[in-house]
Amino acid sequence: MYNIKLQPLTKEAFSPYGEYYTMDAPDGYSLKGELHAFYPDRMTVYHSGLSAFSPITVNKPDRMIVKQVEYHTTTAEMIMPLNDDMILHVAQPSAGKPIPELTKAFIVPKHTLIKMNTCVWHLAPLPLNESQLTALIILPECTYMNDCTVVDLSEDEMFEIVK
Repeated sequence: MYNIKLQPLTKEAFSPYGEYYTMDAPDGYSLKGELHAFYPDRMTVYHSGLSAFSPITVNKPDRMIVKQVEYHTTTAEMIMPLNDDMILHVAQPSAGKPIPELTKAFIVPKHTLIKMNTCVWHLAPLPLNESQLTALIILPECTYMNDCTVVDLSEDEMFEIVK
């Protein structure tokens, strides 16, 4: 079993997997009115059909042992932790064969919108502090039925996320 050490989220470290933007601390140029500042188009994603906004809840395990991973071949996945910082593990695309030895695990601050590129290995995020994480998942409608390849890891491929 591999041990994957948690690391802070940085633009440079996360760039092979996607991008992110901290939604509760916007920066840069904004369109301003008397009572508002609007920060347009900070992150975009293309979906050829309807986008679905789905909540996910994830209970904090005693040990963060990952036994499955998944990827989507036709779409980027967006995710934002709502009530806690989250742990997100990712690995670069690899033609359908998991590469747990190259997996990275990031601490994603609450209210940070993550966009994972197409075919990036991942699974459900995990709570960092709370007993249960609530997050928002944004994918094309029915991706979980139409474009979700889930792979069970062998005992040798399983990994534990450690602090």
